[in-house]
Amino acid sequence: MFTISAAALFGIVLALMLRFRAVTFSVAAVAALFGFYLASTGIAPAVNDAVVSLFRTLTALH
Repeated sequence: MFTISAAALFGIVLALMLRFRAVTFSVAAVAALFGFYLASTGIAPAVNDAVVSLFRTLTALH
């Protein structure tokens, strides 16, 4: 089984979006900073739980 961390996955997606000009560098920087600051708030555990739940559901569909 192949596993990858969510941070690595989102980093790859962001790099591809920048490469194919689907998003500009300034928008990517704002999104990254938003994620960085969101992680230090009280809502971070709820966001993490939601993402984990979503990925568990998606993997269970296989």
